[in-house]
This record gives sequence, C-alpha cells and structure tokens, in this order.
Amino acid sequence: MKIITCFKLVPEEQDIVVTQERSLNFDRAEAKISQFDLNAMEAAAQLTAEGDEIVALTVGGSLLQNSKMRKDVLSRGPDSLFLVQDAQLEHSLPRDTAQALACAAKSIGFDLMIFGEGSGDLYAQQVGLLVGELLQLPIINAVSSIQRNGGHVLVERALEDEIEVIDLPLPAVLCVTSDINTPRIPSMKAILGAGKKPVTQWQASDIGWTPTPPLAELVEIVVPPQAERKRIILENDSPEAIAELAEHLKKALN
Repeated sequence: MKIITCFKLVPEEQDIVVTQERSLNFDRAEAKISQFDLNAMEAAAQLTAEGDEIVALTVGGSLLQNSKMRKDVLSRGPDSLFLVQDAQLEHSLPRDTAQALACAAKSIGFDLMIFGEGSGDLYAQQVGLLVGELLQLPIINAVSSIQRNGGHVLVERALEDEIEVIDLPLPAVLCVTSDINTPRIPSMKAILGAGKKPVTQWQASDIGWTPTPPLAELVEIVVPPQAERKRIILENDSPEAIAELAEHLKKALN
C-alpha cells in the first residue's frame, strides 16, 4: 500500500505578536507542522506493514525552505517527502491548496491519502474533502479509527449517539480526527535517518497546476479588541453582600 499523508506548515502560535493596530506580526514565528497533521502522519505510520510506502506531501510558499522542518517530517515515519513550492501558493486558500495537492497526488500515485481534520491556522476543514472531490474518490471525514481489510480499509467515526463503521474500497481519501492517536516523539535514530531520505521539490508548473479565479479573498486578519476585565470585590459575607453577589451572577449569566 502506498499512502500519501498531507501536512501544512503553520507559524508557531506563541511567537505571533499582536501589534497596537490589532494586526498579527509573524516576523519571529518559526514554522512548524500543524498539530492536526501530526495525527495524520501517525495514523499512516500505524497503518503500514512491511513493503508499504508512506509519502509526505505539502504545498506552499517560502515556509517550505525550512530544512529543519523537512527533517522533522521525515523522522515521523514517511519514506520520502514531496514539496510543491511556488509564490502563487504563499497564502493560498483551501480551493487552490486542494487543487495543487490533487495535481501532485496524481503525479505521485497512491492507494490512500490521509489528512488531518483541519489546519492549525485557518482550520477551514475543507482541503481533504476538496481533494477527494477533485480526484473523484471516496472521501470520509471525522475518522477516529482505520484498519486494513484486504484491498479495503475499515474506518470508524463517532456520531452523536453511535459509532459508524464503513468498509471503504481503495483508492480513497480520509480525514482523521485529533483523537485518533497520540503522535509519537521521533527517536534519535529516526531523526538521524531522516537526513538520508529523498526529498523532491516541485514548482507549480511541474505538476500542471495553475491558479483559478478565486471564489473568496482573504482581506485581512484583525484581532478582536480586548475587553476590559471587570473586578468586583465584596469584602464581607453579610446577607447584603451575598445578595449583591447573587445579583451580579444573574446579570453575568443573562
């Protein structure tokens, strides 16, 4: 089985600075693998058997130049890494991202594609579903368990009051939840071995992708104004103070 596990690089949240104009400054934010995509990588690693192959795939802009990121990805189970780096994908929205991933996946070939439930920045929860639609393949989201079943995969997902079990023929596309597993920390052996694994870097023209007229445009990201914290101190436990406290609680709850 050949599995493609897709991931996105996002800025480290703790390094993002909120400016006085309530915009976000990413100058000091290092790139990292989106936390939800670590679950997808771990799901692929747990699913493979001897003779299988895991390919890590991502598309994007300047963040993909990070060599530390490449070693981090390859230390988590993938046998190879494919990058589609192009200025047109620098801040791409889900539609363009999905189209580029679908083009790359066709060039690579696969039996199964695994996505995280969303990305750590936009969390649109659209890309995996769009890729499955573009490739005209069976696509299941909210997957909480994956098992091999001959030439099929047996997947589970938790609904409101029941567990849904689906026998899915391959090739297929899956989007896994964040509670499907706990991503392992790579061992020193895996980190050292990651440097020997192949990395293929493409541009958009190499996979035959061109951007399409956008259906939506990201205009700006603005941080909501910080509400002033209200502190009311009642210094005794008299019946009047307790009544006043109860009144404040009623107003807060309403």
